[in-house]
Amino acid sequence: MTWPSTPIFLLLIGVCGVFGQQSVVSEWWQHAVIYQIYPRTFKDSDGDGNGDLQGIISKLDHMQEMGVDAVWLSPIYPSPQVDGGYDISDYRGIDPIYGTMEDFEELVAKANEKGMRIVMDLVPNHSSDQHEWFQKSVKKEGKYADYYVWRDGRGEDGMEPPTNWNSVFAGPAWTYHPERGQFYLHQFAKEQPDLNFENADVVQEMKDIISFWLEKGISGFRVDAIRHLFEEYKDEPLSNNGDPPNSHGYYEHIYSADQDGTYDMVYQWRKLCDDFTAVNGGEPRILMTEAYTNVKEVMRYYGENDALDGAQFPFNFDLIGLNVETDARDIVLLVHTWFAYMPVGATPNWVLGNHDQHRISTRIGSRLKANMMNMLTSVLPGVMVTYNGEEIGMENGEVTFEQGKDPSGLAAGPEGFDAISRDFERTPYHWDDSDNAGFTESGVEPWLPVSKKYKETNLAKEKVTKASVYQNYKALLELRNTSRALREGTWEIYSINKDGLLVIRKYPGEKSVVFVCHLGVTTKPFEIDLLAYGFQPTNQVFDVIATSVEDKFSSTLELNNSKITVNPNEDYVLLERI
Repeated sequence: MTWPSTPIFLLLIGVCGVFGQQSVVSEWWQHAVIYQIYPRTFKDSDGDGNGDLQGIISKLDHMQEMGVDAVWLSPIYPSPQVDGGYDISDYRGIDPIYGTMEDFEELVAKANEKGMRIVMDLVPNHSSDQHEWFQKSVKKEGKYADYYVWRDGRGEDGMEPPTNWNSVFAGPAWTYHPERGQFYLHQFAKEQPDLNFENADVVQEMKDIISFWLEKGISGFRVDAIRHLFEEYKDEPLSNNGDPPNSHGYYEHIYSADQDGTYDMVYQWRKLCDDFTAVNGGEPRILMTEAYTNVKEVMRYYGENDALDGAQFPFNFDLIGLNVETDARDIVLLVHTWFAYMPVGATPNWVLGNHDQHRISTRIGSRLKANMMNMLTSVLPGVMVTYNGEEIGMENGEVTFEQGKDPSGLAAGPEGFDAISRDFERTPYHWDDSDNAGFTESGVEPWLPVSKKYKETNLAKEKVTKASVYQNYKALLELRNTSRALREGTWEIYSINKDGLLVIRKYPGEKSVVFVCHLGVTTKPFEIDLLAYGFQPTNQVFDVIATSVEDKFSSTLELNNSKITVNPNEDYVLLERI
């Protein structure tokens, strides 16, 4: 992460506090809870070991009960499944693994009936090599000849790759195709050739695909791997960061990522979505972009020159970096950094995990600390993004190399699999303590093994356990839906010390919300005097909305002269009584 070096930033570090003005919330997405489902791992309805659309439909009540606003689906398009569905062979279809187009239409309709929206994954950078477009491009058929990035090789025999780039999944980003006699670019697996967005036909094709799904009634897209859309075909310099020579990180990606054309394309897609809404009515259709890059480049997705005419929000992955060493000061600085760079009037968002990252409970060291981070993201202004399973504190599952499906993990071999594979965060959802955790029928082998932890961590158990991760999560979302302080209020965040994190949300004439937690870095309790942080409670009694302290859950907490004592590993979201 790149930190700013202005005097203001240094002052903020000194006081370990960040202050924000009131938020402006006028559209559904600006204070939304977006729930990501990895469909293959969520719920199997037909006993084949794979999650599917009817399985998701059968669990819509779960999402509605939690209080989520939108369900984002990882890819469900037809695919050879080389990369978990991110290798698409038909952008306008549904993979039979997941069901039919009729199933999808039923899902959209039933989600809408329950007050929820469906958001799709859009994967514009690359298709599957099994896509009809690529097969025709190999043969140089008509307009498809230049649908993909083809280049002649280098060297006397023309068999050296056109540039020195490595793919995200390691190894060369170019593969020679003997039938065509050229190299094609694939910034991910070799079965995922990159589309050529310098080609006007490709640009229009993707716009038509966006329109196709908008016509199906979806509420927007999460745009995958967007930073790789355009390239400048030159060798890249070494990063000198110690990564091995065949890795993606071995080079500095000044030509193969973050090119100006990428941002312009996002702005065009935003206009397309806005135009669709203007013609067809209803709520705004949104774009969410995925780019693991530096904060300055990420902010460009909001729009150029603060116009906010790009994505409604680019994903904020700063909290993905939380780990067992994280303390309260780190978190305050992460929050500050986003706001320091975010354009005026833009909407922030907070992401704890996804299908590409180890689960937050595993990364941060415990389900208890993950529960604290759910509390934090629920009380910060803006959008809250939840990966399925975070609401019950699921941890990484157990997957061997032989059981693995992730191409990046398999490419690392048995020795590197544990460090690289993304299979661990994709193991099936824990619905209950029955065989296969209720994900699929007893006796059926799931596509990835169910974690051994499911007997202890499952939704059914957490629904009846006081102060469980789920009970807290549900209470937090209910508060988000009812509290004007959380929707539109001012915000302040402080690190009390290494252990103590404090957030105060206020709105004139409304009940204030206070979040405080002790991260357990040390074993010493601490006391917070709210008056010292500029907050004068109306009275000394607060309703406890969420806490891991079982006897305080859904009860009250009485302050002592505006002071709160917090013991190690305690956390509270408090609602002021006025």
